[in-house]
Amino acid sequence: MTAARAGVLGVLVLGLLVLAYIVLAGNGGPTYKLVFENSGQLVRGNEVQISGRPVGTVQEITLTENNQAEVEVEITDETLADGLPSGTKATVRQASLSSVAGRYISLQLGSGPRLESGETIPSSSTVSTVDLDQLFNTLDEPTRESLSKVIQGSATWYQGRGEEANEAAKYFSPALSSTSKLLRELTQDQGTFESLIVNASKVVGALGQERETITQLVNNANQASAAIGDESEALDESLGELPTTIKRANSTFVNLRATLDDLEPLVDVSLEQTKDLEPFLEELRPLLEEAKPTVADLSQIVKKDGANNDLTDLLAQAPEISKTATSSFKNTEEALNLSLPLLTFARPYSPELIGLFRDFGQSNSYYDANGHYGRVQPVSNAFSYDPSTNVLTPQPVSQRLNGMQTGVVKRCPGAVSQAAADGSAPYTDGGTLDCDAEKVLPGP
Repeated sequence: MTAARAGVLGVLVLGLLVLAYIVLAGNGGPTYKLVFENSGQLVRGNEVQISGRPVGTVQEITLTENNQAEVEVEITDETLADGLPSGTKATVRQASLSSVAGRYISLQLGSGPRLESGETIPSSSTVSTVDLDQLFNTLDEPTRESLSKVIQGSATWYQGRGEEANEAAKYFSPALSSTSKLLRELTQDQGTFESLIVNASKVVGALGQERETITQLVNNANQASAAIGDESEALDESLGELPTTIKRANSTFVNLRATLDDLEPLVDVSLEQTKDLEPFLEELRPLLEEAKPTVADLSQIVKKDGANNDLTDLLAQAPEISKTATSSFKNTEEALNLSLPLLTFARPYSPELIGLFRDFGQSNSYYDANGHYGRVQPVSNAFSYDPSTNVLTPQPVSQRLNGMQTGVVKRCPGAVSQAAADGSAPYTDGGTLDCDAEKVLPGP
């Protein structure tokens, strides 16, 4: 071996040693211990990422004294050479629920001081992943069996239909593009979208409270559909008549167009005449609101359950009543015609006749200077009360008026009101009238 060849071989060996050191020893970045409830199937060499960018790798996975997973990671990113900031959170993530080793640790950086290399991030700042079997374990046995049947049924559905499925997949891209555009439109107006979600939640909640009613609605719709199915022959006949009906309707609509053209001048004239109709209807609204009970009662008069108890039944019997009352009405008309001269003669004297009945009692009643009056004899002092025995004893009639004023009071004319300041009332005619001028009303 020549000296030149020996020199080249030495350079190659030195290069291999440097490469092995770099691969095996790394770049000597800071290391940290992350404590998880479980490792979530992490393995050595899994990546540590921040926002999808690799910043380190998993070095070791051990078990703590309280049976939690302690994962040692090395940060190799140069921007984090000074260490992770305190408050950093770590989450074990996976590419999909069905992946096994495709796990990585996602870091969410904090904003505190830098952590020293070798420090531990506790389980309160870490989140483990949820595996597919853990999701299935939350389901009860009947649900898992039903899900298995759905998957098996899907497999049976697609069996032998690969070409059709591939053709259908071609439409996924336009559908996803349209969905993407829809989502962009929704995110442009975030407030409206949030209001839509909130209102939809309220609607779903209201529907949930009325689930019994909705169930009845679905049952009734099922019964209605079944009834329509039972009348398939009648429906076929109706569909057979439909073309003729549409043809006649077409002719009607053609004639209606000419009618509308003729009505247009009437509408133009009515616009000016109906300008005050809106205020009138606004004022009419309270009357209509108050008239609702009356209309409801009127509906009972017009139509009510039962026989011979409403206006409809009366109108149904009206022809028979008309036949019976024809002769009676004729005689009544003749009697009214014959009595018309008598009523015409007595009509001017109706006020006197009414006054006779109204004033007949007054013309024969007692009266004095103040006009007619009624004679009233109150019954008082009919009993005497003995407090010692708590007994009422009847009084003799001769003693009942003791201490009371009796007889007719001779008031002067005008004494029914307060005395006048000029002395004109009560009127005594200079003292010649037989009346008592002292009998006046109390007060000024």
